[in-house]
Amino acid sequence: MSKTAISVDHVARIEGHGDIRLVIENGEVTSCELAVVEPARLFESMVRGRYFEEVPYIASRVCGICSSSHVVTDLRAIEQAFGVEVSDRTRALRELLVYGSYLQNHATHLFVFAAPDFLGHKSVFPLADANPELFDDALSLKALGNELCTKVGGRSIHPITAVVGGFTHEISSDEYLELAEKLEAAQPFALAAVDLFNDFDVIDVQTEGDMLAMVAPGAYPVIDSDTARFVRSGVEFDAARVDEAIEEYAVGHSAAFCARVRATGAPYMTAALARINASWSELSRTARFAAAKAGLRPPEYNPFANNVAQAVEIVDALERCAALCRRLAEPAGAAFAGSSEPAAFEVRAGRGVGFTEAPRGALFHELELDDDGRVLRASIMTPTAQNIANLEADMRQLAGKLVSAGESQEVIQLEVEKLVRAYDPCLSCSVH
Repeated sequence: MSKTAISVDHVARIEGHGDIRLVIENGEVTSCELAVVEPARLFESMVRGRYFEEVPYIASRVCGICSSSHVVTDLRAIEQAFGVEVSDRTRALRELLVYGSYLQNHATHLFVFAAPDFLGHKSVFPLADANPELFDDALSLKALGNELCTKVGGRSIHPITAVVGGFTHEISSDEYLELAEKLEAAQPFALAAVDLFNDFDVIDVQTEGDMLAMVAPGAYPVIDSDTARFVRSGVEFDAARVDEAIEEYAVGHSAAFCARVRATGAPYMTAALARINASWSELSRTARFAAAKAGLRPPEYNPFANNVAQAVEIVDALERCAALCRRLAEPAGAAFAGSSEPAAFEVRAGRGVGFTEAPRGALFHELELDDDGRVLRASIMTPTAQNIANLEADMRQLAGKLVSAGESQEVIQLEVEKLVRAYDPCLSCSVH
């Protein structure tokens, strides 16, 4: 009897801490686990009893990269509970804020975490030495995301200007135009990044799970829809009924919850790749052309393609945000109806479910509030927690394919690690 165990303690170049455990017996993968080894952080308990105004600032600490998404998601939940309608201008600013975190996250993941895998390096430092121009351009792109978040949200992480009903501050028209010029200037590098990641060789693995993304007619939505779609099955549901569509469950080998489609018990993936599968035709013209040139068009179910999908989303975000900034620079009321000043509202008891597309995928926040606006119950469903079960299934499939091909233990380990990184997991978020 032949038995091989592959163990990776603390997978490198991902957010958070997790271990890989693979067991191969007689040419078959008999066990495949991604063990999240971080302790529970208890954010859902932490906000219980807190006044609604405090909750977005607390929830933003779930993630330093996706903090804007957590704030906006909480705000949407609170506004749903209170019956608050926000202006078109507020929606535009929230979109800018979330897209700023896309630029931060995607640039970091692609060039610091993923690129060394394909360029023969064990970390980003040899890459910086070998190709300083590429490294500097990548850091400039991330810095641009930081600046966008700072200008709109008041600081680069854990934004402070976004509040229930609107924003407490806006930058000047000249600052909007300056941002637009910087976003447009970054476009050539973003297009080159799509070509770069498309040129990397990846193994042909087709995920067997579904994919989940926000959808809306005629839009590539990230903050402004309550409709989620399982892409493969075509089943849609309202975010307010997320508990009826998605089941969270615990496993013995990991501190994180996993998730599955409640109706079928099947795992699923939520990520940039899911969004592009769901709304490819609604990408900006430049991004859609770049995606088509890279061969990325629906249906695409190779999880390694999430790297290319993130590069395409950078192109899309730069163009979309530059246009938003130019419209926001126009005289008040010319491009967007209403003001971004916080709308009036009355505190009342209620339940709300906020839903956004964070950089890593679908994000849900459920809040129940009492008559005084204090939290009775909170539930957070992060992208990585939703992805873990599907990632384990893809790891198992990939390892089995490599074992059948007679690959060495070293190759199997490397390719499985590359797959984990392609999912862009945040294991700290998964134990929120």
